[in-house]
Amino acid sequence: MTDLERRDALKLIAGAGAATLAGCTPDIGDIPPAQAPKPASAASEQLGADAVTEVTAMGPRWETSDPFLFCAHHADAYPAANPQLGPAASLAGRSIGRDFAGQDGWNMYHGDVVPGFPKHPHRGFETVSVVRTGMLDHSDSLGATARYGAGDVQWLTAGRGINHAEMFPLLDGSAPNPLEMFQIWLNLPREDKMVEPHFDMLWGDSIPRHTERDDQGRTTVLTIVAGRHGDVVPPSPPPKSWAARADSDVAIMTIKMEAGAEWTLPAAKPGSGRSLYFFTGTGLRVGERPIPDYHRIQLRPDVPVALTAGSAETELLLLQGRPIGEPVARRGPFVMNTQDEIQQAYADYRRTGFGGWPWAGDDPVHPATSGRFARRANGDIDVPT
Repeated sequence: MTDLERRDALKLIAGAGAATLAGCTPDIGDIPPAQAPKPASAASEQLGADAVTEVTAMGPRWETSDPFLFCAHHADAYPAANPQLGPAASLAGRSIGRDFAGQDGWNMYHGDVVPGFPKHPHRGFETVSVVRTGMLDHSDSLGATARYGAGDVQWLTAGRGINHAEMFPLLDGSAPNPLEMFQIWLNLPREDKMVEPHFDMLWGDSIPRHTERDDQGRTTVLTIVAGRHGDVVPPSPPPKSWAARADSDVAIMTIKMEAGAEWTLPAAKPGSGRSLYFFTGTGLRVGERPIPDYHRIQLRPDVPVALTAGSAETELLLLQGRPIGEPVARRGPFVMNTQDEIQQAYADYRRTGFGGWPWAGDDPVHPATSGRFARRANGDIDVPT
């Protein structure tokens, strides 16, 4: 590798957004196809045997199973804003440009004025950004831009390649600016890795929230980003997403349970991967099995799962889907099937910039007065109702 190539690779890796947070910088090598989970036997279903197959602690990087690549959970207690929409606080002691230490309860990530992830490329997979609290400013190499948050979701198919920036503007100069979001990486199958890039906005008011009550009237609220739940259907994912295939069984949803609430997660399709991420609360039980706080619970897909919240409000993230079952080659911001394709991605990015960069800086943000909106590459503007 030449010095130029090394500098380019380091720049790409340093700008790899949530991949850097996830501790996979770089994540090099070929990963064999995932093995589909074994279905439960009819006898175990009749006996109501434990649906849990594995329980593991969650770190900054949440391990996932095919077709997902990983999930990052950003939870930052940002202070009041300064006039530049950054934190009105000293940045002394932080590794600016690469700040992931959680000092004072928040990170600058790769931002040096506004927190976030300045310009960085992707190829070969999708990002699903679920912003629960706070705002995110998006800008990309196709000329599209957006501000979204407070329950909105952006679903971006990187396909053959895109540059984008994800900045976290702090909009309140007189009060804290908390941010909480998930960024989920969903793989693309070989035949769709080089499709044209595409992004969709799923505004918060279009994402269904379904409430169920147990015998004692305690509530469980499902927020369904992907995957049908009975008659409840969320907005469609991008057309080339693995989740757009009827047989993919992809589901992305949060489950918020009132203290002590009981609810049964229905069975999924045999052969799907299924994980619950227990990120809020204490004392969760799955069946009769107690689950430690902040753990991932891998489940048999084809049996119902009885959940009981502990003494505090409990929240879980569900990621589910039929495995793509293809080799995965991954380095920094690119996910392909072979290492030759990874090398080609770096070469293509150096040559084309994946469309260039039409913005004045690498970390563009919108004015503090801007509301939520999305402007697509063709100039169409979309706003929440």
